[in-house]
Amino acid sequence: MTQPNLGRLEQVDLRSIWGTEDRDFTPWLAEEYNLGLLGNTIGIELELEAQEESVGPFRADILCKDTANGSWVLIENQLERTDHTHLGQLLTYASGLQAVTIVWISRKFTEEHRAALDWLNEITDDTFKFFGLEIEAWKIGDSNAAPKFNIVSKPNDWHREVSRGASQLNRGELRVTKKTQLDFWTEFRTYVDDTGAEFKSVKPQPQHWLNLGIGKTGFSLSPIALLGQAAQATRDSHELRVDLWMSDRASYEALYAQREEIAAELKGPLIWHDARGHRVSVRRDADFHDKTRWSEYIQWLVEELNDFHRCFNPRVKAL
Repeated sequence: MTQPNLGRLEQVDLRSIWGTEDRDFTPWLAEEYNLGLLGNTIGIELELEAQEESVGPFRADILCKDTANGSWVLIENQLERTDHTHLGQLLTYASGLQAVTIVWISRKFTEEHRAALDWLNEITDDTFKFFGLEIEAWKIGDSNAAPKFNIVSKPNDWHREVSRGASQLNRGELRVTKKTQLDFWTEFRTYVDDTGAEFKSVKPQPQHWLNLGIGKTGFSLSPIALLGQAAQATRDSHELRVDLWMSDRASYEALYAQREEIAAELKGPLIWHDARGHRVSVRRDADFHDKTRWSEYIQWLVEELNDFHRCFNPRVKAL
């Protein structure tokens, strides 16, 4: 049997690629493609806001927005081992921005700094998220070096959600409808994690919608599951919908002017709303009391969300 001819991975010294952090690595990471690589690793769609931005007495390497909800994402880089100085800066950034995701990138995380991020994720609520990533570069033979991000610390969303859900149940806050919504979106996220999607998923919530990024702040892609407001809600009051929401009328009008081309790309009939918010939607009826059909509903949502993302992402970025 002929053996396959395989190459051998070689690790590349980071300093041979990026001589300095501020003049070489930070500008490289701030490029759209490379921010996309980082965003894919941590599960957040990132939009660049600024480089070397002042936050309190320090200057953050890169400041971004999470396009799903408009919250701040602050990125701090090191091409050496982590140190106490950068940890102190990150804590200062978190206190100054109030609600923020902190991403600390380094060549090597010491055990005490990894443990510090794990501890911060445990003691803070979900308005703060701390990621620690090690960066490597690899090549095969004479190929170009390829960067690789490895997560060494991340928010424990599952632990937070379980703790919050248990607390709400103890106080009787999760009514039947809310619990059904949480269960539905939990299955939705599991499906997306298992099958993949054009969009980045978010953690389940006991509500009828989720907000997903679509490449630019001021816009969001939302799967919606309207279950009615009471346990005895009828089938007619249940609805599945996908919305592209936009914050201003000018963006809506620019997309509306392309409605014929957009309709040709998408399968279902579109509904354009301008009276109560600026959005475009596709919908179908549903019966959420019949849990045997949830997989069908979730598949429909994911297919429509993928189509919306492919159709609107380049148009939104071009506005």
